[in-house]
Amino acid sequence: DDVSDPNILQVAIGSPDHTTLVAAVQAAQIEHVLVNTGPLTVFAPTNAAFEKLPDGTVETLLKPENKGDLTTILTRHAAPGSYDIEGLKKEAAKGRKLYMATGDYLEVIAEGEDVYVRAEGAEKVKVLASIQTSNGIINVVEDIILPQ
Repeated sequence: DDVSDPNILQVAIGSPDHTTLVAAVQAAQIEHVLVNTGPLTVFAPTNAAFEKLPDGTVETLLKPENKGDLTTILTRHAAPGSYDIEGLKKEAAKGRKLYMATGDYLEVIAEGEDVYVRAEGAEKVKVLASIQTSNGIINVVEDIILPQ
């Protein structure tokens, strides 16, 4: 409707920088996760993040036979709870890791004003911005969160 605050999926659909992410969510058929009550924190890679993957990777992942792999990659970007950039800084200061929807943990690193997240043994990914939604937080990230 036109009066309710938008949820995570609605915000992503309205973002020109997240069209690849939305296409991936639709191909994995996990839209329901992003509209649930929450609170949920989603680390949302930009289109540019997807473009950094090797040629053909996104197209391959979007194929129906790769739905399981795609779902795992996407759920690695979601955590129960509500963590904006300031909340992530607090978690980093306490040395806490975020429990992700896949059962993995994500390390949170604060370096000055910058905040990064990292899957175990992988490269750190910078959080660019936080967006409040009706059911949680979208943290825009510059790379895909991949395992080692």
